[in-house]
Amino acid sequence: MDAIAAELESAGLQKGSRVSIWLPNRIEALLVLLACSRNAYICNPSLHQNYNANEICTLLGRIDCEAFFGQRGYGSGAADDVEGTMAQIAAVPSLLKTWWLDSKRTPEALDSDFPSILGARPACEPDCNPDKIVYLAFTSGTTGSPKAVMHSDNTLLANGRAMVADWHHDHDTILLTLSPISHHIGTVALEQMLVAGFELAINDLPPHMKPVDWIVHTGATYVMGVPTHAMDILAEMKRRGMKALGKVKVFYMAGSAIAAETAQAFLDCGILPQNVYGMTENGSHQYTLPDDATEVIVGTCGRACGAYEVKLWNQENPDIAAAPGEIGEIGGRGGCLMLGYFNNQAATESSFNREGWFLSGDLGLFDAQGNLMIMGRKKDLIIRGGHNIHPCTIENLALSHPAVFKAAAFPIADERLGEKVCLAVISSSTAPDAMVMLQHLHIAGLSKFDMPEYFIALEEFPLTPSGKILKRELIEWAKSGRIAPQAVRWTNPQGTIQ
Repeated sequence: MDAIAAELESAGLQKGSRVSIWLPNRIEALLVLLACSRNAYICNPSLHQNYNANEICTLLGRIDCEAFFGQRGYGSGAADDVEGTMAQIAAVPSLLKTWWLDSKRTPEALDSDFPSILGARPACEPDCNPDKIVYLAFTSGTTGSPKAVMHSDNTLLANGRAMVADWHHDHDTILLTLSPISHHIGTVALEQMLVAGFELAINDLPPHMKPVDWIVHTGATYVMGVPTHAMDILAEMKRRGMKALGKVKVFYMAGSAIAAETAQAFLDCGILPQNVYGMTENGSHQYTLPDDATEVIVGTCGRACGAYEVKLWNQENPDIAAAPGEIGEIGGRGGCLMLGYFNNQAATESSFNREGWFLSGDLGLFDAQGNLMIMGRKKDLIIRGGHNIHPCTIENLALSHPAVFKAAAFPIADERLGEKVCLAVISSSTAPDAMVMLQHLHIAGLSKFDMPEYFIALEEFPLTPSGKILKRELIEWAKSGRIAPQAVRWTNPQGTIQ
């Protein structure tokens, strides 16, 4: 870490200089982040694998990046023109220096460009101001262009301290993050490691090894990921007839709504799910606790941690608190909240209401005990003839069908009603046909007013790098004709069309 800090210093960086990382899950990414904290540089680790060179250059230019760490051939299209990609990025006007790592992990390759452990030490003293900006992450949401979120050492560690205390982690814990280091969940894993002093394993699998095997091999007791990871792991366990997942005791799931069936499946394996809600802007601030009742773990995201406070606000007027029992926009404030969006004062100001609460854009509902239930994105709300339909409700009920592996409800434009619901599913076996799916939704309790009017079974969904379903892409696929959902109409068991 000191050698990295020294090379950055010798390249001419000053406090506040931006350093970007475009790397796969390698330990070097974490070392660069720590070196930046030492020297008061601002680290941008959120350049994902699916970005191409043009997109990387655009993002580097947006933050006036001065130093860059990448891997040769990594990223969309980069392997087709390694030298061209490197030259294109090196030509970004603000960059003072680039470092390129080899994809091979041999000692010779490691010595090629990355700072050596035997290198010089920085001349400057470590910057111990915990409120300095140290972290700059582009959001990976499912709507709109990414904004650059700013965090300090304090705002990051506030979240890590709360999670370690609430879940009683210590030096005996072994944490494995399945989420990439470029995603904020990877940062939350690092925060907890720094606080508790435990071992952290990253998703840097040896060739030909599956995630299930890596979990067992590392001896992980605590696994972090998104629901997609969880469903894939459970499916592989079922295929192999596994009754346990190595030494895993806790499985953290965040990033999108968690199906009750997924949480219950872990409980049946003796693994305690940690049902988590959060954002890059405020970390993993909302989660269930080890002693919560099963229905709380399975059906809610629990309560806010000690570093955050949550309140629901009226969907139409976010300056008015939502009434008790009303679905509202989730607002929050506290020690783990971001410091704002980099070089975007307008976006920062518009993210808060008049009372100073950060507005998440997500809709939620408190149960009688004050546990938070996520109802979906405000922008994902489907409005059919003036009736509000929450996609999350449909998706969760669809996922309770034994043949449905993943589900997404999204709008199809309609001239008369404005929007109609389309349900897309990925099946774990033979996909149910449309009417079987509608009958299942009816039996599971879905209102006839919320019934999908289009249905399609797909092989895959478009996903963000963090595993969230890109509903805007599904909408575009339907508009362009790339997919052709089937028009359906629910008929109740008595034969009456609803």
